[in-house]
Amino acid sequence: MTYTGDVEPGGPEDVRDLAHLTITKVAVDPKMSNNAYLLRCKRTGEQALIDAADSPETLLALVGDGGLSTVVTTHQHWDHHRALAAVVEATGARVVAGEPDADAITEQTGVVVDRRVHDGDHVLVGDCRLEIVRITGHTPGSVVVAYDDRDSGGTWHLWTGDSLFPGGVGNTFGDDGAFAILIDDVEHKIFGAFPDDTWFYPGHGGDSTLGAERPSLPEWRERGW
Repeated sequence: MTYTGDVEPGGPEDVRDLAHLTITKVAVDPKMSNNAYLLRCKRTGEQALIDAADSPETLLALVGDGGLSTVVTTHQHWDHHRALAAVVEATGARVVAGEPDADAITEQTGVVVDRRVHDGDHVLVGDCRLEIVRITGHTPGSVVVAYDDRDSGGTWHLWTGDSLFPGGVGNTFGDDGAFAILIDDVEHKIFGAFPDDTWFYPGHGGDSTLGAERPSLPEWRERGW
């Protein structure tokens, strides 16, 4: 089956096989339609989840008997961690989040953030190394998770939370200063650092590549959202 990244709440997951990493994408909650991503190292079987957004029964079924070592929460907004407490209780997974958002995540979920990450930190999933890119604006501590598959003939893969979508950057809720920071971070730390064939996976909706979105950057900056 060819991976498309098109998933709907209540529908089947979509699976993408890279040389060393398997990516499973699922959508949860019909109202918010959040994406959650299960990453599995092919050699070791170790698994990590990006955003325990909702529907713990769905997420735990994806995890299966393989166990879960880590949950990366991309940012502090409630719709991205509603299932965090249930998933952590069931699996014992360690929680990773951007340092500026960590306290808010704990206040909202009751779950301690075990590791507060910063720009350039790495998270291991078995043999696979994920890089943390700090993107400020949508929230103070939003993180993008990057995986480099180029040594196997592939490309970079980014999980962008709500910082970058096909068609624009994330919502800054009318805060012009936050928008300026966000569009600058996205332009310089994502589009300026990764090539056009980089595939990115957002917190809601379908995927895209940086090359498909790059020509629209001036329009995004001009419209201010």
